[in-house]
Amino acid sequence: MSMEQIIATVRGFDGALVVVAEPGGAFPELVWGDAFFYYAPDGQVPRNVQPYGTIVTKNYPGDDASGLDAPDRWRVNLHVDRATFAELTGEQPRRLTLQRDHASTDTVLPHPVYGELGWVCVVSPGERTADTVAQLLRVAHDAARARFERRQEHGKGAGD
Repeated sequence: MSMEQIIATVRGFDGALVVVAEPGGAFPELVWGDAFFYYAPDGQVPRNVQPYGTIVTKNYPGDDASGLDAPDRWRVNLHVDRATFAELTGEQPRRLTLQRDHASTDTVLPHPVYGELGWVCVVSPGERTADTVAQLLRVAHDAARARFERRQEHGKGAGD
């Protein structure tokens, strides 16, 4: 599964907004080339809302365990619920104890930095994880939509 396939999958979801940071845009150079996935039916990046998924194409300060600075390596990151996290990783968020090789490719792992907050990741998804990643993208998108709708029902805007 390529980055382009993941981006196309998310763009096919109703209300999805995919932001790919590019030179000359509003995003800092550090994130150029990375993609951010939101539920935003108005097409505007929500304020005060984190993306439900991302694609990162390089190491970040304090986040280099996946070895993303090597050629042809990138990572998809997704927020999942606790039950899904436990099913995929064998552990509970906030209680991670297993040592992991976060540089492993085509393997669902707790995110090396945000795993304790319920994020999973896959470095260079391939045949083993393509279907899982596609499913997780759909579930994360639907969860983001449900949060958006709850905020609307309670009189708060998407960015509040």
